[in-house]
Amino acid sequence: MKIIISCAITGSIHTPSMSPYLPYTPQDIAAQAIGAARAGAAILHLHARDPMDGRPSASVADWGAFLPKIAEGCDAILNMTTGGSAVMTLEQRLAAPTHFAPEMCSLNMGTMNFALYPMADKPRDWRFDWEEPFLKGSDDLVFKNTPRDIEGVLHLMGGKGARFEFECYDLSHLYMLRHFADRGLIGAAPFLQFVMGVLGGVAAEPEHLVHMQQTARRLFPDMEWSVLAAGRRQMEFAAIAAAMGGHVRVGLEDNLYLGKGVLARSNAEQVVRVREIVERLGRVVATPEEARGMLGLKGWQGFA
Repeated sequence: MKIIISCAITGSIHTPSMSPYLPYTPQDIAAQAIGAARAGAAILHLHARDPMDGRPSASVADWGAFLPKIAEGCDAILNMTTGGSAVMTLEQRLAAPTHFAPEMCSLNMGTMNFALYPMADKPRDWRFDWEEPFLKGSDDLVFKNTPRDIEGVLHLMGGKGARFEFECYDLSHLYMLRHFADRGLIGAAPFLQFVMGVLGGVAAEPEHLVHMQQTARRLFPDMEWSVLAAGRRQMEFAAIAAAMGGHVRVGLEDNLYLGKGVLARSNAEQVVRVREIVERLGRVVATPEEARGMLGLKGWQGFA
């Protein structure tokens, strides 16, 4: 059985000061993405950052500073977020995906609390002055993705030939996805990403994963599914998912560590570790082209 490894390179959950190895300049994002692909990641889940202060960015220019470099350096699937950051408007979040028309986009399947403030409890040296207040203020932070928003993304990006990584943070998101499938807006064999361990969504507990997987299989018999666990249970849940026949996602967006108290020095280190786990379970890691075939992607079309 072929297992697709996804790697989330930077993202909007963690902030640069939490690890010196989290990339935020275009040069570092490109280098780490290419490294992760060479280590075995077939899908690269990508966000952009402002290279001056590390803030999550929706700028087409910031995206354009690293996307072509990654495409030149590897053949991995470039999966552009439509989630961006909870403080961005939907129009901002869609600016770069609309411009670049990638073969894959992520799509969060609901509005939810996105509570990151516990991450600010531990003493740390903040790299940028926006980080601490942003995290502490997330006790009043809502990520907005209403049914109207979701439908708009499906029409806009689906019309450009993109397939979706449907990010499901809770059981209710599976039924929201089924709702859109019943309306004919979801193609065959959807790719579901179970996102576990974010405060505001489902906790990272094995029984929750089993329940979500069984529910999703009933709702979408032809689905492909993957798991990420934010934080310390990342590798544990990757192992559980691979043993259950699912795909896996790792990366510094979701977890900064390689093991207890040991910071991952790159995204590639996490990919190497999860590849070892997958292969020891007797699974075979899918190449980017094999992943494209499994997920029905349009293939590389080039960037505008």
